[in-house]
Amino acid sequence: MTRAVLLCALGLAGCAPYADFRLPPPPPGPDIRFRWQVRPEPVLDRGPDAWDSVDLLNPSVIRMGGGLLNLYSGFDGKTWRTGVAASSDGVQWRKTGAILSPRPDSWEGQYIAANGSALVRGGQILYWYQAGDPPRIGLATSSDQGAHWTREPSPVLGFGPLHSWDERASGDPYVIETGGVLYLFYTGMDRARRQRLGVARSADGVHWTRLRSNPVLEIGPDGGFDENGLGEPAVWASNGHYWMLYTGRDRAENRRIGLAESSDGLTWTRSTRAEVLSGAQPWNSRVVCDPTVLATPDGAHVWFGGGDTPRPDERIHGAVGYAVLQSIPAAR
Repeated sequence: MTRAVLLCALGLAGCAPYADFRLPPPPPGPDIRFRWQVRPEPVLDRGPDAWDSVDLLNPSVIRMGGGLLNLYSGFDGKTWRTGVAASSDGVQWRKTGAILSPRPDSWEGQYIAANGSALVRGGQILYWYQAGDPPRIGLATSSDQGAHWTREPSPVLGFGPLHSWDERASGDPYVIETGGVLYLFYTGMDRARRQRLGVARSADGVHWTRLRSNPVLEIGPDGGFDENGLGEPAVWASNGHYWMLYTGRDRAENRRIGLAESSDGLTWTRSTRAEVLSGAQPWNSRVVCDPTVLATPDGAHVWFGGGDTPRPDERIHGAVGYAVLQSIPAAR
């Protein structure tokens, strides 16, 4: 037995099985490109409560009860938590407080229970989140529209095996459902601290199978906006493609949001069908990150994090912005 298999067998690496698979064909449609329409001011800002007073980032927006729920991340200078805000229009939000805090006596440790992805399935909210140091992915569920939550006792996606692309960390989950199957796009980190994007699939959201050919998107070229690492994918399907918004980091730790496209959800290329989204206002001048998407017939609603300080993780004066990614006919 190889050491990598032994580690999986002992449960030390949090390994999931591997397979070759494909996503269902995306829905057809005319050839398109995209145009950003960005609201200049944040739609969700820090405080006044202490738990989200330092940073407010990582939105995950779902439709629920005729309105919208936003499961977002808040930081008080020491601990990241997940909180909830509600809205009828996606612009005016009402906070209802923190719902998840890390459990120091569990695999989560003391630092983070946030940076997640929410999805409504079978009347439940499923929320995959990042926790632990180094990070892994957990799952919490709610059957009462987010009032009470139950967490899986162990990570649902841990580290990859020895020498793999996600050997040292798995985080930034983003889950979609298509063809009755769940697909988890996530960030993995290897021992060289390179951060790239991969995918896994599941029938129940708890037991995941990684794609054998991961990662699905590599770090960008020298001088590119994503030359220093990738993260925070957000995926949807339309017009004969799967589309992915993702965060790219440059060598100065500025962050921006780029677009990638795929015909099968597995083989991705960087796309020029939308401009790279950079912050144009003082509040998001150095960081634009953490996209979440609600698709529409003519594009997508996008909520994203922003900040004015180029740091890789926190204390960036984070707040959440809003944009429309409008689809328009491709130039002939």
